[in-house]
Amino acid sequence: MFVETVVFGALVPFFILVGVVYIVLTDFEPVGSVAILLLAGLAGLVAFFLFATGRRIDARPEDDPLGTVESAAGEYGEFSPHSWWPFVLACGAAVLFLGVAVGWWVCVIGAVVGLIGLVGLLFEHSRGQHAH
Repeated sequence: MFVETVVFGALVPFFILVGVVYIVLTDFEPVGSVAILLLAGLAGLVAFFLFATGRRIDARPEDDPLGTVESAAGEYGEFSPHSWWPFVLACGAAVLFLGVAVGWWVCVIGAVVGLIGLVGLLFEHSRGQHAH
């Protein structure tokens, strides 16, 4: 996680510098100035989290400079290659966000379609409580 920590850590002084330049050029426009400086704080939080997590866990295969693609091989989970449920879920999310612009009644339709897609995706491989 060293590379990720360095990237987010380097963003902190960058956003502080950009915030100072923004403050000078706009004569302290309050919303943008505070937002850019808070963005520096958020990048610092992510960098600290990655630093603390990287010290607690073992090195990942991605952190080994001499690592190969095969060193990251292994089981990542079980995914259905021919499932339509992610498409249904995405359509529900699209209609839900469309409802924010068009009308709140459309959000209800999107939420129902999204809920159906979510339940279908979660229980796609379920065979019941007593399945063998």
